[in-house]
Amino acid sequence: MQRRRRDQTQPVSAYRFMVELDGLLVAGFSEVSGLVVETQVEEYREGGLNQFTHRLPAQTVHVPLILKRGMTKSNELWNWYAAVTEGRIERKSGSIILFDEFDQEYRRWNFYDGYPVKWSGPELQAMMSEVAVEYVELVHNGFKMM
Repeated sequence: MQRRRRDQTQPVSAYRFMVELDGLLVAGFSEVSGLVVETQVEEYREGGLNQFTHRLPAQTVHVPLILKRGMTKSNELWNWYAAVTEGRIERKSGSIILFDEFDQEYRRWNFYDGYPVKWSGPELQAMMSEVAVEYVELVHNGFKMM
């Protein structure tokens, strides 16, 4: 069977992804956000030059990653966060892996030395039939796109 090739001009879908923590694939995340890196700028006004302001690059900031998933019997995210609240910070590196329509790895973002700083449980409403979702917010020491 001949394998079809991906049309390089077509954008890839954002719903085929996995999260990996310390080399283990962690299934079930329904949403990942925070793949954001921003270089802040400092403005410098030079005397006698009124037509513009110099903008110089300053610190680069990585936004926390937010991982959302349907609640399961596993307490691994809660336990990881609970350890942080007790002063036992366990840093983990990982990856956000995006797959193409042929389930081939399309892009990978590796993040480094992350740990949870916020955990949220589900919003409970008797009149709704939605899946119970928990999320964890991870700070990290940066990521690289592979």
